[in-house]
Amino acid sequence: MEEQIKNIQTEAIEAVKKAMSLADLDDIRVKYLGKKGSFSAIFRSMKDLSPEEKPKVGKFVNEARTLIETEIQAKNEVLKENELQDRLENETIDITLPGRAPRLGHLHPITLTLNRIKEIFLRMGFSIEEGPEIEEDYYNFELLNLPKDHPARDMQDSFYITEEILMRTQTSPVQARTMKAHKNNEPIRMIAPGRVYRRDDYDATHSPMFTQVEGLVIDKGITFADLKGTLELALREIFQKQVGVRFRPSFFPFTEPSTEVDISCVMCGGKGCRVCKGTGYLEILGAGMVHPRVLEMSGYNYKKVSGFAFGLGVERIAMLSYGIDDLRLFYDNDVRFLNKF
Repeated sequence: MEEQIKNIQTEAIEAVKKAMSLADLDDIRVKYLGKKGSFSAIFRSMKDLSPEEKPKVGKFVNEARTLIETEIQAKNEVLKENELQDRLENETIDITLPGRAPRLGHLHPITLTLNRIKEIFLRMGFSIEEGPEIEEDYYNFELLNLPKDHPARDMQDSFYITEEILMRTQTSPVQARTMKAHKNNEPIRMIAPGRVYRRDDYDATHSPMFTQVEGLVIDKGITFADLKGTLELALREIFQKQVGVRFRPSFFPFTEPSTEVDISCVMCGGKGCRVCKGTGYLEILGAGMVHPRVLEMSGYNYKKVSGFAFGLGVERIAMLSYGIDDLRLFYDNDVRFLNKF
């Protein structure tokens, strides 16, 4: 039996040396050292040996198993190292190739325009105030000199949640809330940017939701000249060119006197084109001196202070700035359009 064990040992060691992969090595281990392997068969046959022979043969078997296990372990380390080297050679990354840059998003044109407007007014000393988009009728209309039976409400028909709660039709409620929060005729110089909602058609020039920026200045001695100077400077900064500014009489319940503000057409430079319908001017915003009644309802003494207010649509500014002729493009989420900005 000792000769048989010696032959198995020699055969196993020779097989280990010839193994070309870890899988081959594992097959060898199972063949000779596994539960159904060669040495297991020898252990089972030892029951036929005499008591004197069993210890001697058992020792010889254990020594042979240990030697084979040592050879397998050594070969295992060699094969692992070889596999690692093969992977390093075959899976090498060429670091001289240019990297693949991830696709990055960017700001929406409405956001870009709104940020530019904010920056301009911040440089002019205005603060930025915010308010709720779901607003009370009291702030949205009544504090702006628009009582419940006022016909001008029809121009700003909105989405009502209850009889007293609605989606705000303008950011003017932020002005009313700001005035209410100030005491003792404190001066105010603010803008209120944000989304507003009206029951409007969804076509090339209208949307039920749009973005607005309203401004308010209150202090002692504020005149219409201050309004004109502020808007002329702001509009030239917004369009980054020397645009002509024209003021036309108008009516708003919350200002008196009121004015519509036009700029010379940014498409034709005031010469007349399809965009300005041949007039050379484009209507851009509404403004006026704060109505004494509005000042009074918000706790200001109109005999001691005065102010002006204005409101502009950000989408209209963006359309003129980027030469866009359809408002819906801003909200259709077409990547081909948005990638141009």
